[in-house]
Amino acid sequence: MAARVVRRNGAAAVVAIGGEIDVQTAGRLRADLLELIDGGHINLVADFDAVRFCDAAGLGALVAVGNRLREKGGTLRLARVRPAQRRILRITRLDELFPTYDTVDEAFGN
Repeated sequence: MAARVVRRNGAAAVVAIGGEIDVQTAGRLRADLLELIDGGHINLVADFDAVRFCDAAGLGALVAVGNRLREKGGTLRLARVRPAQRRILRITRLDELFPTYDTVDEAFGN
């Protein structure tokens, strides 16, 4: 799993995530995103285009990040989520917490 900031604008940032988000990598993703939040980026877009797999640990990391963002008045938006992953979000009702967008520009508000 790799996460890198690809765009910043004030309190907003786009993070491109790649690889697999699982029990071995979810902690690192959570830490990377929480570091961005601590740095003042409270509106995050997670670009899932290169995410091949996301398990329950990955979902847990997203929930932890989302909770911290809500505490600070921010949001976590997901962009380019694959259909199978959208289905998991829908089944777990996490789609109600994390708006999903077809493009990064839509999610970023351009």
